[in-house]
Amino acid sequence: MSDITEITAALLDFRDARDWKQFHDSKNLATALSIEVAELNELFLWKDVAASENVDKERIKEELADVFAYAFLMAEKHGLDVKTIVLDKINQNAKKYPIEKSKGSAKKYTDL
Repeated sequence: MSDITEITAALLDFRDARDWKQFHDSKNLATALSIEVAELNELFLWKDVAASENVDKERIKEELADVFAYAFLMAEKHGLDVKTIVLDKINQNAKKYPIEKSKGSAKKYTDL
């Protein structure tokens, strides 16, 4: 069993023991994911770069775990393999951002 499969199974067991599947439609999972990302962003709000690098790691860990949890639940709901979709996206981005054009640049691929 892969790590992602193990994590997803644990999330499903947790959810199902509480009869929460009824609430986990795509809209609500996407909304929950968005809210958790906002909570992660809130940790860095109004901080300069130096201060943002010193945010409490425990708080980052908690918010990031929530983000991953909802993302894994969304992937499971739609029968998507997390490893496959992430590796596919990396390959797509490699075509959009060839090293010779994008190295050291923060420009969007349309501006390279």
